[in-house]
Amino acid sequence: MLGPMHMEFRQLQYALQIAAERNFSRAAEKLHIAQPSLSQQLSKLEKELGVLLFQRNTSTVELTHAGAMFVDQAQKIMDAVELLRQEMSDISQLRGGKVIVGSMPITGAHLLPHVLPSFKGKYPDIEIALLEDSSMNLEKLTAGGKTDLSLLALPLQEPSLTYEIIGEEKIDLAVPAGHPLAERIRKGKNATIRIEELSEESFIVLKKGQGFRKIVFDLCQKAGFEPKVVFESSNMETIQSLVATGMGITLVPRFISRSSRSEFVPVYLPLADPVPSRTLVIAYRRGRYLSKAAEAFIETFKDTMQELVQNEEKGS
Repeated sequence: MLGPMHMEFRQLQYALQIAAERNFSRAAEKLHIAQPSLSQQLSKLEKELGVLLFQRNTSTVELTHAGAMFVDQAQKIMDAVELLRQEMSDISQLRGGKVIVGSMPITGAHLLPHVLPSFKGKYPDIEIALLEDSSMNLEKLTAGGKTDLSLLALPLQEPSLTYEIIGEEKIDLAVPAGHPLAERIRKGKNATIRIEELSEESFIVLKKGQGFRKIVFDLCQKAGFEPKVVFESSNMETIQSLVATGMGITLVPRFISRSSRSEFVPVYLPLADPVPSRTLVIAYRRGRYLSKAAEAFIETFKDTMQELVQNEEKGS
C-alpha cells in the first residue's frame, strides 16, 4: 500500500514536458534546468509512485501505460491550476491580464494590424504576447498550453484542440502577367478559372508543415489531379514573387493577394463558383479555461474579420 504522497507541482511540469518532447535533453532545455537534475527528479517521482512512467531508449523516450495515465491526469491538474489563476485574474474585470496569441506569420501579418489596434483601444491594459510559427508547430504549442489562443485554418490535425470560427477567406489564383489565363481574363473570356484547368501547370507551394499547403493539395486532388510542384518555400511572399517572375502558378488567400507588396507582383485571377475558401479559426486546447481577456480578443477578432470581409466584398 502506498504511503503519503509528497509529489511536487514542478514534478508534474517536468513529466509533461518530457512527454511532449520525448527527449530528456530537449525537455531540460525547455524547462531551463540541467538534464541530470531532470532525470533525478523523474526517478524520484517514479520511486514515490512505484511505477515506471517512461521507457528510456538510447535515442527516444516513450510513455509506459502508467505514464500515459499519469500524464493525462497531470494535464488536468495543470489545467485546474490555470483555471484558478485565470478566475482570480478575471476578478479585476479586464483591468489587466495577458493573452498569448499564436499566429501563422503571413496570415497574421495581414490580419493582426487590423485586429490589435482595435483590441488595444478597447482594452489598453491587457498585454498581447505574439508567438509566430508554422501551423503544424502552432497546433502542438497550443495543445501544450504554450499559447492561450492561435490563429489557424481548418482542418486542424491536433485532436485535443477546439476552435471558434472567425471567418471565411476566399482563395485566388496567382499567375505571371504573361500567362494565357491572365490574357483570357483581360479579354473578358470566361471571367473565372476552374481549378480543373490547372492540371498541367507548374505549382509553387508552401513547404510541409504549413496548413495552406494542405488546402492547395486538397483542392487539386478534389479537382482530379496531383499538383506538379516545381518550387517550395516557407514564405508566401517569396512564392508570389517567384510566380511574378514566371516560375509557375499558385493559389493565394485573398487577404494576402489584396495587400500591397514588392515590385514582383503576379496577376490574381478569380476562381469559378463555388469559389474555394479557407476557414480561419481561433483554436485553443479543449477543456482549457478561457480568461475574459482571451474571450474579448476572440470577439474583437470576429468583429474585425466581419468588417474586412464586408469591405473586400464591396471592393470586388
